[in-house]
Amino acid sequence: MRRISRLTRAAVGVASLALAATACGGTSGDSGSGDEGGKGLAIAYDVGGKGDQSFNDAAYAGLERARKEFGYKTADIEPTDGETDADKEQRLASLAKQGYNPIIGVGFAYGPAMKAVAAKYPDTAFGIVDSVVEGKNVASLVFAENEASYLAGVAAAKTTKSNVVGFVGGVDVPLIHKFEAGYKQGVRDTDPKVKVVSRYLTQTVEEGGFTSPDKGRAAAEGQIEEKADVVYQAAGLSGQGVIEAAAKAKVWAIGVDSDQYRQEALAKYKDSILTSALKDVDGAVYALAKSVKDGKPLTGTQTFDLKSDGVGLSDSNPKYAGIQGLTDAVTKAKAGIIDGSIKVRTE
Repeated sequence: MRRISRLTRAAVGVASLALAATACGGTSGDSGSGDEGGKGLAIAYDVGGKGDQSFNDAAYAGLERARKEFGYKTADIEPTDGETDADKEQRLASLAKQGYNPIIGVGFAYGPAMKAVAAKYPDTAFGIVDSVVEGKNVASLVFAENEASYLAGVAAAKTTKSNVVGFVGGVDVPLIHKFEAGYKQGVRDTDPKVKVVSRYLTQTVEEGGFTSPDKGRAAAEGQIEEKADVVYQAAGLSGQGVIEAAAKAKVWAIGVDSDQYRQEALAKYKDSILTSALKDVDGAVYALAKSVKDGKPLTGTQTFDLKSDGVGLSDSNPKYAGIQGLTDAVTKAKAGIIDGSIKVRTE
């Protein structure tokens, strides 16, 4: 098993040609000329799909970079409402039959389907983001979200004036608990007097916790009423509602996964986006695509952490540098996590 030492982030590109619908989901990808081996790269989106300005869009950025750099034929497939594991399995199998290689499932929900389909197509390289799936031809692309969230907690504690900050999680699942745990620890270690108020939007994915900006908006409004003046969201598309509520109330929002300050769809709110806890999904997608192109597909668990630059904290907002003590505190915390003197919790 090999480890990626450093990843490079890529900007989201624009697809050029539409493909037909594929296996229970619409396709919004483009088809290039393909490389000499006729390989193609396909990603199947998580709930929320492309346009979430966060997790899924980061995966698309990786696909676009691989397409441009390697001449990959590409496809990116949207999820459907209320789909089952069988629907996901059919989607992945259809892509494998069409010859796409590698095929990446974006999100832990693809776990059962990935395990079943990878076993049936041993000559195809598969990848899954945010879950560990055993298989000789599967790369499990997982991240130290707790470490990036710790830095977000440091930033929140250094910025708050009310000594109350918020956390909004999309769905009450272990993955999002990692975000909350790191954030709370970062806040506490920076200033024990600061209170963290937390709320999860739904108990299950099916209830729309990652796809409902209105739920995110309502949750953030409630926390702002409790005096929170910094709100961190790990809620996918629902997070857009959190950012909107923060901007309206003239308090700070902290974005997630992508640098949301730079997202065009959020431009009207960007002055209220203090920072974002970054998760290099685009780099992970690109890394797997490159490994297949090089003839040495990544397999096993590939962990992208702060040390490998697989997670981090953005500083795009010029106001970030103007907050007293913030940059120094985050720099110190990052060094502590990397050298092991700070152990970040996962729950």
